Amino acid sequence: MVRAFRSDPIDRELLTRLVELAARSPSAGNSQGWELVVLEGALTETFWSATMTPDTRATFRWQHLFAAPVVALSFANPRAYLDRYSESDKLQSGLGSSVDAWPAPYWTIDASFATMTLLLAAHDAGLGALFFGVFHGEDELRDALHVPADRILLGAVALGYERVPGESEHADPSFGVGRSARRKRAAAHDIIHFGDW
Repeated sequence: MVRAFRSDPIDRELLTRLVELAARSPSAGNSQGWELVVLEGALTETFWSATMTPDTRATFRWQHLFAAPVVALSFANPRAYLDRYSESDKLQSGLGSSVDAWPAPYWTIDASFATMTLLLAAHDAGLGALFFGVFHGEDELRDALHVPADRILLGAVALGYERVPGESEHADPSFGVGRSARRKRAAAHDIIHFGDW
């Protein structure tokens, strides 16, 4: 995950290719309930001003994050799943009746798959990317961007070319590794339960 970006724009054709690739992620019944609101260039200010106060921004550890030329908001659309599972080939499942009929929220699962694929595709294309939660200002953001009330916001993806620190910036904490990245990764034997729990 990259937290320091250059402000160079991302070519719209490249961005489109990345989203087309991410849209090939698994999707229950091929319901495809993943949607993005993409803010480019100066429009990213809509996101930052809705989600951070000026004081928070001034003291934010990752100042170079604000230079990201793209902020994409990832949404899940439950209605796409209800509609798809109300079609004749899926009707017998009973999953088209309501979101409560589903054993797990596949709209969130599938949109998460697509978002992760977008992150990986961006990396493969030589871009930096960062997924992060939207913990403040979601209602203001939804209003500003005219987002339908039934869409579920998973989070934001900052995209852009990574900013490499110059000699004078080596001590800049915004280029450092966050505390979470220093946590030990779980080993396979901590994750796998062969045969039973």
